[in-house]
Amino acid sequence: MLSKLICRGAMVLAIGATAWTAPVAAQARAGAAPTQVGPANGSLLIIGGALRSDEIYERFIELAGGPDAHIVMIPTAGGGEAYDDSFPGLQAFRDHGANNLTVLHTTDPAEANTDAFVEPLKTATAVYFFGGRQWHLVDAYGGTKTEVELRRVLERGGVIAGSSAGASIQGSYLIRGDTSGSEVMMGDHERGFAYLRNVGIDQHVLRRNRQFDMIAVIEAHPELLGIGLDEDTGIVVTGDTFEVIGSSRVLIFDNQTTTGENGKFYFLAPGDHYNLATRQGTTGAQGRPIQGITKKPWGN
Repeated sequence: MLSKLICRGAMVLAIGATAWTAPVAAQARAGAAPTQVGPANGSLLIIGGALRSDEIYERFIELAGGPDAHIVMIPTAGGGEAYDDSFPGLQAFRDHGANNLTVLHTTDPAEANTDAFVEPLKTATAVYFFGGRQWHLVDAYGGTKTEVELRRVLERGGVIAGSSAGASIQGSYLIRGDTSGSEVMMGDHERGFAYLRNVGIDQHVLRRNRQFDMIAVIEAHPELLGIGLDEDTGIVVTGDTFEVIGSSRVLIFDNQTTTGENGKFYFLAPGDHYNLATRQGTTGAQGRPIQGITKKPWGN
């Protein structure tokens, strides 16, 4: 299908609605107890940057509903004034079979608050946030109809995904949201889109030697769960659980646990699972608890 462009000053309103079936995971949770941390419906795919793995692209397209699924692509974190369907970031998704992509972008929250701008989200089964600076997403879409319609994609069983800045925006606490630079962990933008509640998400963690940066955040905000993702590594969240996929590691920063006498975080590997409600990681086909973790506050 022809990719459709929605961009500042150039609106395409004739978007055909397509019927689709909510993913099995969403259907299976119908009537289940309310989630404590993750989305009640739909799925999240949260990626630590520098996406290369076929596995992650393929899982996203599968969660979206297949190659013909309508996927809204949001490059706004990149900081450009305009993006169109020639944006280079789209090509890898096309190479993996996605053929119904809509680019959605503005830097103007007034435009993001119009019915015309949000029209593509009403037929989308998936959304993907590209990388850049996560505060651009807040400035453009926070508190607007766009933010509302993004959440409705999840509510009807769709998937929201993002890499790098597009990962951090999915937490409730916005890590590295300062306009002065990405080195500031707790900055002038602290509210994410909260698809995961009481969670802060960091990215590029091992590749950029950031593995200790989250400690200050959860010591200042002990109620938060910190999740750090290395590059080309993601978590697939359904309800209150996630699975690690990709090529590297996920780090868990939890003020309620320690991994040893001086431990501040621990690692999850591809194939491991984590319960966001109980804050327990498991590994292996039998779901064995991650070893060496003690359930107690740090410093006690």
